[in-house]
Amino acid sequence: AHNLLAALVDAHLFHGNDLHLDPNQISWLRAMDMNDRALRHITLSLDSKKEGARRQGGFIISAASEIMAIVALAKDRKDLRRRLDAVVVGMTREGKPVRARDLAATGGMMALLNEAILPNLVQTTDGTPAFVHAGPFGNIAHGTSSVICQEMGLRLADYVVNECGFAADLGAEKYFDIVMPQSGIVPSAAVLVTTVRSLKNQGEGDLARGLPNLGKHIEILRSFGVPIVAAINRFPDDSESELKRLAAYCAERGLTAALSEGYAKGGPGAKELAEKVVETIEKNPSPGVHALYSFEEPLVDKIEKVAQKIYGADGVKFSELANANLKRFSDWGYGKLPVCVAKTQYSLSDNPKLLGAPSGWTLNVTNASLSAGAGFVVVISGNMMLMPGLPKVSRAASIDVDDSGRITGI
Repeated sequence: AHNLLAALVDAHLFHGNDLHLDPNQISWLRAMDMNDRALRHITLSLDSKKEGARRQGGFIISAASEIMAIVALAKDRKDLRRRLDAVVVGMTREGKPVRARDLAATGGMMALLNEAILPNLVQTTDGTPAFVHAGPFGNIAHGTSSVICQEMGLRLADYVVNECGFAADLGAEKYFDIVMPQSGIVPSAAVLVTTVRSLKNQGEGDLARGLPNLGKHIEILRSFGVPIVAAINRFPDDSESELKRLAAYCAERGLTAALSEGYAKGGPGAKELAEKVVETIEKNPSPGVHALYSFEEPLVDKIEKVAQKIYGADGVKFSELANANLKRFSDWGYGKLPVCVAKTQYSLSDNPKLLGAPSGWTLNVTNASLSAGAGFVVVISGNMMLMPGLPKVSRAASIDVDDSGRITGI
């Protein structure tokens, strides 16, 4: 569906460009589900002599596609159609937005997404039902499964657990500020998953130095007014003393915590955690969960609030390109949309090497793009790329197939 729209944009240019679409201001890139840095910036239509020949384009990874976000946020097919209609692909030479509906693209995309909008029902090894539906990554998109599967789960079960990608600064913030206001689904509690391993990484090998990172994530979740339970995810090489120190750190901050061994033991390994979550919900029937900002606030103010109150930045530095795009979006009437910050998942800051709970730093906003159909403005920070690249030694090097046809290395 994403690439159909991209093809229709270029077909429109080729066949006369009746909409006066500016080839140099087309914002709709192509998408594919493969890390490939060589496709970030490409030249299109090299063999054409029509308008749009040799224009600059590129690819993003599927998880960053606005269509992915739309599928995840749409409540039903009617809402899906409305959102697809509203996708902005670029602007005219007169500076007006051009939308998917202007290209008569919505019907074809609807047909391609007709079954994709239906959640996939799977089960855990213990037989617990689970929905797997949509994949907008929490570092480059809003980071949670579809609204449709959440609503189905709430109708079918007493408790529904919804994963928010990465951590409180990314998936959780975007849930409270984007998904919750759009869907009306208000969480009863938040489970903050932590590990000795991750905190030692944040402390460059020292658990004590990494603990302030956990403290910041606790602070972030509390700023939304949601009750919290810490899940201490145990790894086989964790020492008892380290696990006790981590539990004590949570207790010192008045946080309920439970050891989680679901990976190793299945349901019984997560029983204590589940009981504490239920107990926390029952003790807090009306917690007053709220978003960080009002949609009425200007886009720049929303970005500054996320940077300072969530990430812990001193301030925000906007590039000329970012400022120009944010002003354009506001002029087009999109200033009341929430913001979706694309930021590294490795640090609370925009620098993946700045670990722990850094202070005295500035968030660098390099660009901004409009996801009008999804209902947010994407804010690019630091060196974030919407098309990742492969490392020097990729996982492909360790994957193979044996003579019996069995895949190995996964």
